[in-house]
Amino acid sequence: MAAPGAPTFLETGPVAGPPLLLAHGAGAPMDSPFMEALAGRLTSRGLRVLRFEFPYMRARRETGVRRPPDREAVLLDTWRTAVRAQGGGGGLFVGGKSMGGRMASMVADELGCRGLVCFGYPFHAPGRPEKPRIDHLRGLRTPALILQGTRDPFGLPGEVADYGLSPAVAVHWLAGGDHDLKTPRGATSSQADLIDEAASATAAFVARIMGPA
Repeated sequence: MAAPGAPTFLETGPVAGPPLLLAHGAGAPMDSPFMEALAGRLTSRGLRVLRFEFPYMRARRETGVRRPPDREAVLLDTWRTAVRAQGGGGGLFVGGKSMGGRMASMVADELGCRGLVCFGYPFHAPGRPEKPRIDHLRGLRTPALILQGTRDPFGLPGEVADYGLSPAVAVHWLAGGDHDLKTPRGATSSQADLIDEAASATAAFVARIMGPA
């Protein structure tokens, strides 16, 4: 079943800024506190951020009823529809939080996207490192940046180091962060600090790909 209709976009940041199209994670919407904080940090660095929701999350917003994520085929078709609605992948950076970023990574090459940015990539289910979700990342051609907390149970530094990811993929480790970039009590950095660091790394990544103005 194809994803119904073009998604509605939540846009922030300068109209002339480099466009970054973001999708949410499995359990929270495009305007969750994490996504709001991230979008704010990214737009403060000159990026134009466009967020959208998958059909199951749009339905939750309309009905108030929680439901599981759509099938993978629907999630991927929603990404394709969103990119087409924004004029195609050639002018877009794409990515997202957790599942949203993973789905973006699965269509980035196909759609010819400018770059890929994933915030908390779900390399494997927590406690299941023997079943990684990385086959497509080994051959990825799109320049990619993964922002990952060093305490993220979906992919720890020692695990990711052995994955043999494509040379197109760079991983920026955020010290002390979990899957939502929250840090333990007493840590020198807070979640807000790590979101800010992730936004700075993203802006630098985008600037490198964009080249001189």
